[in-house]
Amino acid sequence: MNSFFTIKSPSDGLFKDKGSRFISFAFPVSSAEEAMAIVKQKRKEFFDARHVCYAYMIGSMRDEFRANDDGEPSGTAGRPILGQINAAQLTDILVIVVRYFGGTLLGTSGLINAYKTASAEAIANAQTVEIPIEKYVKIECSYDNINYVMRLIKDLELKIISQQQTTYCSFTLSCKQVFWEQLLQRLADNHLIKFEFA
Repeated sequence: MNSFFTIKSPSDGLFKDKGSRFISFAFPVSSAEEAMAIVKQKRKEFFDARHVCYAYMIGSMRDEFRANDDGEPSGTAGRPILGQINAAQLTDILVIVVRYFGGTLLGTSGLINAYKTASAEAIANAQTVEIPIEKYVKIECSYDNINYVMRLIKDLELKIISQQQTTYCSFTLSCKQVFWEQLLQRLADNHLIKFEFA
C-alpha cells in the first residue's frame, strides 16, 4: 500500500426519521487523543442531545479504531458509523452522530439505518484526499557526496525534513513508500554515505 485516503476538512450531514434528528459530523484527525477531544467538545456543544455516538479510524494501516454507542442499544450506532468509514476506505477520520429523540422508538434496524445514513451523509459531503505513505531516513555524508544525495532527493522525490551542515552534511528525509526500496538500494550502493531509519 503506497497511500491512504482521508478527508481534507470537516463536513456535516443530517438525517431525520420519525421525528428524531441525526446530525452528523466528519473530521480529519491524526490521533485518538485528537478524536476524543473533538467528541468531548461536541458533547458540550450538544449537551441537550439524547446521544452523541461516534467512530474513528486512525493510521495509514487503518489499525487503530473505536466505535461508541453512547447509550444506544449495543451495535446500533457506533458500528454502523464505523461501517461507513470502512465502506469509504478512509482513515484518519472521526465521524460523530448527534441524536435528538423525536418521541418515537425506531427499533434496532431503524437505529442502524439512521446512524448509517447520517454518517454516510457527512462522509459524502467531505472532500477526500489521497495521502502518500512516507518513511523517514537520516543520511550523513561528506561534502564530496552531497551531489549524490541531491540527485537522490530529485530522482526519488524526497522531502528534506531537516538539514545540518558542520564538518559533514546531515539530512533527515521523507520518502514515499513507492520509492523506499529504490532509496535503500541506492544508499547501500554508495559506501561513503551513512544512513539510519529515523
